Amino acid sequence: MRTTSDNAVQPIPLTGTGGIDRGAGHRLDEAWLGAAWSHPTTRVFVVSGGQALIEDTDDGRTELVTMPSFDAPLTEAHRYFLGTDEAGVRYFALQKDALPGRMDEAARPAGLREAAALLSDRDNALLVHAVALENWQRLHRFCSRCGERTVIAAAGHIRRCPACGAEHYPRTDPAVIMLVLDEEDRALLGRQMHWPKGRFSTLAGFVEPGESIEEAVIREVHEEVGVAIGEVSYVASQPWPFPSSLMLGFVARATSFELRADGEEIEEARWFSRDDLRAAMESGEVLPPAGISIAARLIESWYGKPLA
Repeated sequence: MRTTSDNAVQPIPLTGTGGIDRGAGHRLDEAWLGAAWSHPTTRVFVVSGGQALIEDTDDGRTELVTMPSFDAPLTEAHRYFLGTDEAGVRYFALQKDALPGRMDEAARPAGLREAAALLSDRDNALLVHAVALENWQRLHRFCSRCGERTVIAAAGHIRRCPACGAEHYPRTDPAVIMLVLDEEDRALLGRQMHWPKGRFSTLAGFVEPGESIEEAVIREVHEEVGVAIGEVSYVASQPWPFPSSLMLGFVARATSFELRADGEEIEEARWFSRDDLRAAMESGEVLPPAGISIAARLIESWYGKPLA
């Protein structure tokens, strides 16, 4: 796979820590958490429906809207400890049914898809963590063993069943996403039926029970476009909390080249040379994947420069 020196070091969005130490060892320490919540430097933000408030600063940056804990909306159960930054500031997220209003009207609601390209690594790390917890908390309120309503523990990172004692942990669904290359070093891109007209991206799919991630790459490519895969090479991963995925990125080498889109997940699939893709993007025939996705980084690492 051809890369340029600039592109080779481009980070994958949503993967940086931003200097945040998640502090997992403090999650069961109620005394420590209480002191952290009450500390005057602690910062809090509200997450609701996968969104938080962001605002533009006078110096041209975009930041999460945070507040001191004593200004935060009241909630005890849905208070999630996210970590501590390099300056010793502790961060919490509050899950609410709606975002708070802002009298100055400077803030606006945004989800990760809109905000990730604007926020700092620190704010993205906080928001990814908070959105993932919120999604899991909303969807897993009852015990899968006995059906009893569970209670939140470990600063939002465990749900416990008071009836049978089971502990439930945040769900993460592994999904493979792969740039498939042929013997001429052309890239295989497909479009899903529900995407905007012209949108093409890499193939992807969830890992099934009992299979390795490499086997998932081979199976998904064959199921979606009928292409056989030989060599499979891992590249990088990306958290993707929409609602709970971990994207595992690969480059895969095709050993067959006839394309048969399945018509269910993939409506159309095409082989692109670099020149083909450049011409198709310049004409507007092809829209590349969103810049915050690992799909864009996989394609760019082959294409040799940022996508339009």
